[in-house]
Amino acid sequence: MSDPDKPAVAPPPTEGESKTAFNEDWAATILGLLLLALVLTGVIPTGVVP
Repeated sequence: MSDPDKPAVAPPPTEGESKTAFNEDWAATILGLLLLALVLTGVIPTGVVP
């Protein structure tokens, strides 16, 4: 029979990390858009961007 201390269904492997990964993705997106805006407005000179 099954062990009472062991759950019947294992939690998904990314269950604990999904919120952190989502926040990291949004942080990278916002940073990229910010850098793009700075280049397009001329705050960062074109020569600095490869």
